[in-house]
Amino acid sequence: MAPPVTTSAPITPLTPALRRVAQHLACGLTPQEIAAETGLSAATVRQYVRDIRECLHCPPRCKPPVLVHRLLTAQQAPPPPAGRPAPDLGPDQLLLLRAVAEHSDARSIAVAAKLAPADLRAALDQLLADTGTQDTTHLVIRAHGWKLLPADPAVQSGATQ
Repeated sequence: MAPPVTTSAPITPLTPALRRVAQHLACGLTPQEIAAETGLSAATVRQYVRDIRECLHCPPRCKPPVLVHRLLTAQQAPPPPAGRPAPDLGPDQLLLLRAVAEHSDARSIAVAAKLAPADLRAALDQLLADTGTQDTTHLVIRAHGWKLLPADPAVQSGATQ
């Protein structure tokens, strides 16, 4: 199993331009949607997303839910308001939620959530349905708004990434 994205290096604060793109990512927009909304070229947005990953010490291939989780945990973008009360999730669902926020590949998510890989899709579909979210990125965003994935003080200070 691949470990969650960690490093002892402190987070590099985002520049104002990167922070603007990060805020759009934290709202669940894709790079293409960010380009359309901001007037930036798609190539510029893709470069900014790469730069954000580098500032947060995320690997180049980390999935959007992991990147958004890192942005919100490191307080580099404010979480959007939850919009409704948090659902009552069981311990297994909370474990899956955390796995989705910390791991990019399906096998690592399944192992971290203590699920058989064949059961991952059904468990994720149920979690999305129970939370009323459309995909795992929006799930992580809402979970931060609900304080189900609280900001980690060690990450905020840059002590552990």
